[in-house]
Amino acid sequence: MNRILTIALLLLINIATSSPRAAAQEYAGPLRYNALLSNNRHTTPNNKTARKTMSVLNLPFFEDFTGYDIYPDTANWVDFEVYVNNTMCVNPVARGVATFDALNSIGVPYDSFSNTNFRYADSLTSQPINLDLGTVTPGDSVYLSFFYQPQGNSFYPLIQDSLELYMKTQYGGYVMIWATPGSTLQPFQQVMIPITDSIYFHGAFQFRFVNIAALDWADAIWNVDYIRLDKNRNMNDTVISDIAFSTNPSFLLNDYTSMPYRQFMANPPSERAPEYNNTINNTWLVPQPVTYDFSAVALKNGQVLQTTISSTATLAPATTTPVINGAYTATITPTLVGKDEKVVFENTFYIESGAATGSAPNDTIVKDMVFDNYLAYDDGSAEKSYYLNLLPTLPGKIAIEYHLNIPDTLRGVAIYFGRQIPFPGYKAFSLMVYSQLEGVNGATADNLLLEQDLNIPYYVDTVNHFTVYKFDSAMRMPAGTFYMGTLQPPSSGDDSIYFGLDVNRIGSNHAYYNVLNVWQPSLISGAIMIRPLLGQPVVSSGVGELDNKKYEWQVMPNPAKDQLQFEFESSEQQQYRITDIQGRKVLEGTILSGKSVDISQLTPGMYFVNLTGDGIPVAPKKIIKL
Repeated sequence: MNRILTIALLLLINIATSSPRAAAQEYAGPLRYNALLSNNRHTTPNNKTARKTMSVLNLPFFEDFTGYDIYPDTANWVDFEVYVNNTMCVNPVARGVATFDALNSIGVPYDSFSNTNFRYADSLTSQPINLDLGTVTPGDSVYLSFFYQPQGNSFYPLIQDSLELYMKTQYGGYVMIWATPGSTLQPFQQVMIPITDSIYFHGAFQFRFVNIAALDWADAIWNVDYIRLDKNRNMNDTVISDIAFSTNPSFLLNDYTSMPYRQFMANPPSERAPEYNNTINNTWLVPQPVTYDFSAVALKNGQVLQTTISSTATLAPATTTPVINGAYTATITPTLVGKDEKVVFENTFYIESGAATGSAPNDTIVKDMVFDNYLAYDDGSAEKSYYLNLLPTLPGKIAIEYHLNIPDTLRGVAIYFGRQIPFPGYKAFSLMVYSQLEGVNGATADNLLLEQDLNIPYYVDTVNHFTVYKFDSAMRMPAGTFYMGTLQPPSSGDDSIYFGLDVNRIGSNHAYYNVLNVWQPSLISGAIMIRPLLGQPVVSSGVGELDNKKYEWQVMPNPAKDQLQFEFESSEQQQYRITDIQGRKVLEGTILSGKSVDISQLTPGMYFVNLTGDGIPVAPKKIIKL
């Protein structure tokens, strides 16, 4: 079997085993994009510069990736390819891991076109560490240990992929001393590496993790956690002796992750979760008593929302224990801000007492509860993509169920898109709002409230990583249930738009899809990242709604039979492309304003006309060919 066929078969197995409905019309696919890294690319230190800025460390070396930065701590590391997070992992030792994948330091594939190419991808290199023979010797029993996990919450690395560890010799080169091939999801495993060869004992010792990945196939994931390098250790020195938070706490809200404050205050008892849940990992081999606390303040004015609540427990040895941090016992009042303003509750969770921990930051979590102008089931992070297997003759629809406690104004929608190759710039879709769906909650027919056509997916470099679409007209919505989603024209599975999927949240109980003219409840676990925007006016993102008059353009007549004339204000030639409703290109070329294109050979039907105005794609127009 040739290599390309082998990779293709492995990929199909990977996606099939990662999706609970491998033979259905909905799928979970690779993300191929990390908006968090992309958004921070302008503030990320240049790798080459950072590699030259080194400071020699002394033993012991310790890293558990607990913090709030998505890049490795420059005090310990000299490169920035990995993604530090707490969403790509499953049951880590402590909250926070370094994720290795096929995406570079700005969150896009290392190579978007060589899909069958295996190559070195992410690396994580330590700052120089003083192992000079005058300080430490091979006889001092020096060990490097770490935990690793394949797949995590995304897709597993193929068997041809690997995670490798290199060490720098006194001669300047790196030698690979450990590697493991790709596999399906496993619990975190600890590796113990003795350093005994004298070539590694010098004043600028470094170690480096590297992964080899099949680029752009499946975002093959490796997670690394809890790295320790020290002397006077042995092969049995595997007990960490730490007490640490291992997950992010749950949300204040019962169902949503965020909503407008006015909607919350309209019915706090229904919206507020009964308690905050968290997990604490006791890595000791004996039970440990622990006291853990919770408090909250309003960031705008410092108002104390919850005085400290303390709880105690005795944690079982070598066990991750679910704990309840309590709930707000104080009365939350609506006097914090105006009805349309953003409200932030700063919630602090911390371990007050108990056995000594290995790293102080993993004893404390500060998590903001944000009330803003949107409704969300997701936590803002995408681990996979959600897409439909579209049929050639039927449209594909997605609808997410939301509720309002009081009437409100619906202004638009924010969508997190998964990355696609090639870029889906021609894949126009419609925004849809319904008050009911046929067959859902007893409804006998769809009740469509809004359809806004000719929207194009974009990856935007914004604060919250979502693309914002403003409705042409604001909608006054009554209290109660509504559904928001998209309609994609008939196409094939590969041409479906990819939507961000937050697998850490349970949002599929609110999601429905329609590929066979019947609404079906989604069986893909996770929250599809589509957020209705409410209240104050919103501003669209992307280049589909440019105000500059030189990008105003027309095609006429419409309907057209033989000729299609283009009109725009620019005097330069512009590129055009005409696609059918399946997204397939049927005509393309360049044209001057006032000139026409012969469309007489096209089959009668509906088409989309795309124009690139002075190098920037603008919103397509829909035409009818007679």
